[in-house]
Amino acid sequence: MLLPALLADLLFAAKQKDATLFLEEGNPAMQEVLQGYADAIFRRAGLGGGMTVTGHRQEALQDADCVIYAGDPQAASRFFMDRSALESDQEDDPGLTDQARVNGGIEGLLHAMRAGKAVLSLCDAMDAACPDAMVVNLGQPLARTTGMFLNRGYRCLAMGRTPMKGANGAETYAKRLQISPERLRASTAGLPGFAFLTEIRDGKSDLMPKLRQAARDGELGNLAKRWLAWWDAIPAGDVTDHAEFLPAQPDFIPEEKPEFGETVEKRKERILYMNTVRQQGAEAQEGAMAQLLLLSKAPPIRPIRLALSVLNGKDDAIPAVTRRNGGTMPQLSPDAVIETELRLENGKDATEPVRVPEALAEILAEVDEANRLAARAAAGDMGAVREYVETDPALSGLDRLYCQEVVEALIRQNADMLVEDKEP
Repeated sequence: MLLPALLADLLFAAKQKDATLFLEEGNPAMQEVLQGYADAIFRRAGLGGGMTVTGHRQEALQDADCVIYAGDPQAASRFFMDRSALESDQEDDPGLTDQARVNGGIEGLLHAMRAGKAVLSLCDAMDAACPDAMVVNLGQPLARTTGMFLNRGYRCLAMGRTPMKGANGAETYAKRLQISPERLRASTAGLPGFAFLTEIRDGKSDLMPKLRQAARDGELGNLAKRWLAWWDAIPAGDVTDHAEFLPAQPDFIPEEKPEFGETVEKRKERILYMNTVRQQGAEAQEGAMAQLLLLSKAPPIRPIRLALSVLNGKDDAIPAVTRRNGGTMPQLSPDAVIETELRLENGKDATEPVRVPEALAEILAEVDEANRLAARAAAGDMGAVREYVETDPALSGLDRLYCQEVVEALIRQNADMLVEDKEP
């Protein structure tokens, strides 16, 4: 699904340099489609290098400089199975359906734990084939899968749904304030899916006071108004992502049928376009149109630009990059998994420290702690599971002992997808 965007990113970022990719694909029929598509794109670009599609993981990983992970194993089927288990059969009792969330709360924990088996299996293979490789993580839930790679000792940067987009994204705010795109200066800071605006300018003019007033007046929605009052901060990105990490909000009902990747219809459409490029060539009119349609549906992220800037020691500035904190957000733990702009000098992190309002720093620390506990739980640490249930802010106001029983039942239900319990 991400291949068109990754190849476009590669060919743009690599310029005229040779670049060699390996892609792991277990379906033999799809191997042919992806290989032919990639060959057509490289041929059209006139660059050296190329891509090899293989069903053998060790071949794909051998001596890799960078591994891009974008997995989300059985997310949809297991989510709906767990959602059904969280429901109540009593007429006046909805059960814990509010906890059927993609990234936070009870189901966010199970989502992370299911991802753990896939991530740690990949790490095992990397240990043998490319132990010094850098990881660019695109896998969900982003903060938690990033924590899994970091816990295994890998250098890991990650990119997810950008806070520049969405109903409350920085670019939407800019349109509201009538800032032309070329004059927009916006910065965000926080956690993946829980980021906040730290600056918005029209050239040199600070427009944050005007945006704050709009939020106080309710023009940015009830959630943004409430959170401004609580934390003195404006959310950036999709506020439904933020709400997943918090206790039940009167203005937020988790989606009953969230999208995970592509629908069957979208997948068929993508394969049709890829086959058109493969058969017609990317330079032919029909192939070029199919490629444009593929890229029009691509997510607005540049993971290969990020990887090459780090690996080749470049200067760069890339918005909304997830990574270990270090000291970029000094109010949070150095081990926190944060999301801010990444400024590189000679490929090294040279981002200036970012401070946020103290009330916001407190909730960021709570959500980050839950994320890092979930990453430990995904590796089979049942002590981390219990601590998550005891401390996750998304469970505030609920009976934690009951929640623990529910989580244990869901773990048993998902046992075939999880890392084995490390406790004796």
